[in-house]
Amino acid sequence: MNKYFVQMQLPDLKKIHINPKYIRIAAIVLASLFVLLGIGGYVAYSKREVLLQKAIAKAKDKARSKYNLDLQIGSAHFTGLSTVAFSDITVVPEHRDSLLSIKQFQVSVKLFPLIFGNVKLADVEMEQAHLNLTDIKHVRNFDFLFKKKRDSTIKTRVDLAELSSNLINQVLYKIPDNLKVNNFLVSFKSDSNSFTALAQTALIKDGHLTSTININNGLALWHFDGRMHPSDKDIDIKLYADGKKVEIPFVEKRYHLKASFDTASVRLSKVEHSSGETRIFGYWGVRNLLINHPGLSSNDIVIPDGGIDANLFVGQNYLSLDSSSTIHLKKITAHPYLKYTLNPVKIYELKLNTGWQNAQDIFDSFPTGMFESLEGIQVTGKLNYNLNIFLNTAHPDDVQFDSRLDKQAFNIVKYGKTDLSRLNKVFVYTPYEKGKPMGPHIIGPENSYYTPLDQISPNLRNAVMTAEDPSFYTNHGFVEESIRKSLATDFKDKKFKRGGSTISMQLVKNTFLSREKTLARKIEEILIVWMIENNRIMSKNRMLEVYFNIIEWGRNVYGIGEASRYYFGKSPSELTVGESIYLASIVPHPKTGLYSFMPDGSLRPGLAGYFNLIGNLMAGHGKLQRDSSNYGFYDVRLKESLRREVAPVSTTVADSLMKQNDDDEAAPVVLVEPEVKKPSFLQRLFGKKDTTTKKEEAKQQDAKAKLKADIEKLKEEEKRKEDLIDTAGKTRKEIRQEKKRLRNEEKEAEKALKALVKD
Repeated sequence: MNKYFVQMQLPDLKKIHINPKYIRIAAIVLASLFVLLGIGGYVAYSKREVLLQKAIAKAKDKARSKYNLDLQIGSAHFTGLSTVAFSDITVVPEHRDSLLSIKQFQVSVKLFPLIFGNVKLADVEMEQAHLNLTDIKHVRNFDFLFKKKRDSTIKTRVDLAELSSNLINQVLYKIPDNLKVNNFLVSFKSDSNSFTALAQTALIKDGHLTSTININNGLALWHFDGRMHPSDKDIDIKLYADGKKVEIPFVEKRYHLKASFDTASVRLSKVEHSSGETRIFGYWGVRNLLINHPGLSSNDIVIPDGGIDANLFVGQNYLSLDSSSTIHLKKITAHPYLKYTLNPVKIYELKLNTGWQNAQDIFDSFPTGMFESLEGIQVTGKLNYNLNIFLNTAHPDDVQFDSRLDKQAFNIVKYGKTDLSRLNKVFVYTPYEKGKPMGPHIIGPENSYYTPLDQISPNLRNAVMTAEDPSFYTNHGFVEESIRKSLATDFKDKKFKRGGSTISMQLVKNTFLSREKTLARKIEEILIVWMIENNRIMSKNRMLEVYFNIIEWGRNVYGIGEASRYYFGKSPSELTVGESIYLASIVPHPKTGLYSFMPDGSLRPGLAGYFNLIGNLMAGHGKLQRDSSNYGFYDVRLKESLRREVAPVSTTVADSLMKQNDDDEAAPVVLVEPEVKKPSFLQRLFGKKDTTTKKEEAKQQDAKAKLKADIEKLKEEEKRKEDLIDTAGKTRKEIRQEKKRLRNEEKEAEKALKALVKD
């Protein structure tokens, strides 16, 4: 049956006959086509010189009318079927310096792609060329590149996938299969910078690229070397220098970024375009990358070996780094995901996943110079990090943030440069101001101002925790909701503000790290907090006790023992609710503490709202009884001896000063001296001419000014110590004797300073 069915379906080929007439017609048609092509080719070949000159004339007119460029070509003619030779090419922008000059230029195109309208370069030879870029007194000879096209028509959204696919093809098609360049000079000159790069040789032959580039007249020699098959979208090249690092020009002066490396590698392995998406598969890598930027770190950061297998996907309205991409950093890997959606609403997405990896490999892979306190640390176990951020710019308050570092059998075997357990013992704390060390403080019973946690008023403990970190005893050093809100606020205000820092983070910042505001220090702070909290290196009570004894509460006032006596002349255990809320209010901006007071010692009315807020929050958590009189606001009084230091400034000025955060330097309010009138021209002309005498006088004046400033500091310090005298249980006579002793010490120090200056 099946056999019969097949036989019925198949035609009998032997019975098919083609009429000879049709065969003759087909032959005639094909012959005619070949004749026409031959005639057309002959006509085109014979007229190609005319066509070439017309194309050149059209290019000149377009350069003149559209870009104000004077394009000149000494000669141009065909030297083969598809090869054109040019000589003495110049491009000069109108009223600008010469932009480009080429002595000899020869180019040939592939014929087959040309049939389909694609210009694919086959061979290029160039001799003695100079690309001259200038930017002198804000006049650039290349500014035509930035002129926007005038278009009165309705703008339509661009399909990014289609655009990227076409752009890649056009770029790759313009890379010739064979290239020979000799002495191609690229120079840039501005009012403050200059740079030259001379391509002494550049060759592409049989898919292999080699080049030698002379940087700044012999300052360095760069080399490009590698595989180059642009037609097949297969490129693998590297950049390196002879005997030194490759330094990126202008970056340091323009962006204050110092960047250099031994070798950089770039690889393009595949480009696909389908289903409305362009997919670009490649690799970027670098060896011994050195980076230094004040916003990143105060030290040189060195990455010995890093790279990324980057799979870039471009859709109609988005750009993304796919999660199949892999970051390589020494011994570890991670999978990033980035996506930027342009319309109809801008959306930012970021994900990062490391998977479970050996913890020691992670610490060993940190770039050198980035986390000094952790260098040399030895750990066991495994770690896994996950990050997820999603921000829809139309709804920034709904930003999503999730960051987790999970551990398996993680344990610290040996600390690095910094012993993270040192805060459990008596230690010396040295605060820094503008990078300079202040007086050291012993954090322990040896310090008369040191206050154990159980001797600090519960009012103060609860007020500070309510204001700074309400979940201190239950969180693990981080509060994701605070960080999430901080991200939303930073995005809306277009700048970074203080936010998201827990007491644990503030403690680590003050005791283990410098006060510099850099990305490296912030990441190091997060890592140390995670290790302390998740490995129970310190108890919560000990952390809080150290925190209260080291944080700044005013200018050169450190620790609650000193602060409570400085402002109120009492011990920390005696602080009232109002005094506690006041002290909590100045933690973010301690240098402005005195600006909260009026000259009579009462608090400024603008703080009443803050007292109500913190007081109600404390009452809501059962830490206080509800109070309709602003929780002790009207009972707070500054110590009488300090009231004369309170400057009578306006409410507006005081409120502005009190809003400064802990990284702002709040300058004290001082009276401005009248401006000294400068000497006239005649006075300068006929004044004393003894420059030696003037220099000596200037030195003496500087010495006197310095002496005066040092003496003032001594007096201020003596006065401060007087204000901090513990009067509890002492008679008036004993207090007077203590003050007399301090004054005598100040006078002896003043005499020593004067004698030193005299000598």
